[in-house]
Amino acid sequence: MRWWKVLGLAGLAGVAATGVVVARAERRRRAYTPEEIRDRLRERHAKASSS
Repeated sequence: MRWWKVLGLAGLAGVAATGVVVARAERRRRAYTPEEIRDRLRERHAKASSS
C-alpha cells in the first residue's frame, strides 16, 4: 500500500509543478505590450520572408 501512496504523492507533485510552469509562462506572455508583440511578429515575418 505504501507504493500507491508514494506514487500518488509523486503524481500530485508533478501536476503542481506543471501548473507552476504554465502560470509563469502565461505571466511572461501577458507582460508584453501590444507594440512589442507587433514588433516581434514583424521580425519573425521578415525572417521567414527572406529565407
